[in-house]
This record gives sequence, structure tokens and C-alpha cells, in this order.
Amino acid sequence: MKKRATYGVIGLGKFGFHVAKGLIEQGQSVIIADQEEEKVKEFASLISMAYILDSTDKDALEESGFARIDYAIVSIGEDIESSILTVMALKELEIKQIIAKAITPVHGKILAKLGANKIIYPERESAANLIKGFLSHPDFEITDISNTISIARIKISQKSSGQLISDIAKRAKAIGIKRVDSGWNLEPNS
Repeated sequence: MKKRATYGVIGLGKFGFHVAKGLIEQGQSVIIADQEEEKVKEFASLISMAYILDSTDKDALEESGFARIDYAIVSIGEDIESSILTVMALKELEIKQIIAKAITPVHGKILAKLGANKIIYPERESAANLIKGFLSHPDFEITDISNTISIARIKISQKSSGQLISDIAKRAKAIGIKRVDSGWNLEPNS
């Protein structure tokens, strides 16, 4: 039987909070940490391995179980120094997979040189995905329900009128169609 991966999320700001919550909701084994007690308390009912600690302190990370994780996600926001020192501490603990949030390109280069396996720029990446999706399908309104399911509302224009939905939305499965002049058809393929 394959060993289940364990995750550590350090920094529970806007991005880190959603990463930790998403992993927990998916049933993953997660350790979380932040310096602020209030942020850690939000997870008290969801997880038993939540710590208030200084993530730049290698010993504190080791004592709280971060030395045994498979993936570390460093989501420290504006405090670039803490972000860098946390990645250094995780490298000293020999964590193999470190994903780190960067604020600036220089910050990202430093994290990469320290050994972070993946550098993410959440705001930049979200903006790029929004623009890409909007430009390729401006009449789509997409809402994510889970990591694998999204709902797309597609406004059919004069240009796309008469086309098959499978041609308009290549990777979508239609589960319902509503016409302006009538009700819902929940069996659009029949």
C-alpha cells in the first residue's frame, strides 16, 4: 500500500488559509503553522496539528512534526526575510518538496536558489488565468464547485448559434440547457 503524503502549510494569510483548508477538506494529512494565534485558532476544530510558532526556527519546526512531511507550502506574505529563513530551515530539515509563495521576482529567485522546488506568485497566476479564460471564452461564467468540478454558464451569441455545445465548450459536459423563451432541459444530450 502506498504511503499517504503529508503536507505542511506555513503562513495562514489569505493564500495559505485556502491552501490549508482545501487540503484538509480533501482528507489530506496536514500540519499548519503561523505566528498569529487567531489564525491558528480558526483551524482548531478541523485539525489537531496546528501550531503557533516561529517558522524561521528549525528546532520549532522539527518539534512540531514538520521534519516528517512530504510537501511544505510556505505561504508567508509580505515578510520576505521570514519567508527566506523558513525555506532555509526546511532545507536544513531535508524536506524534499518545498513550494514557496513569492512576492517579487527577486524574492522568487532567492527562494529558488535556496532550493524551493516550485515558486508561485498567486496574484499574478490568478490574474493570468482570469485573462486567459476571459479572452478565450468571454461569454463563459465559470464557478468552481470543487477541485475537479466547475459550473460554466455560457451565453450563446449569434456567432455560436446553431453549434453543438460540445464544440463550443470542448472539455465540458452539458447537464442542463435553459433557453430564453422556455424552461430548463436537464437532458440536453437526448
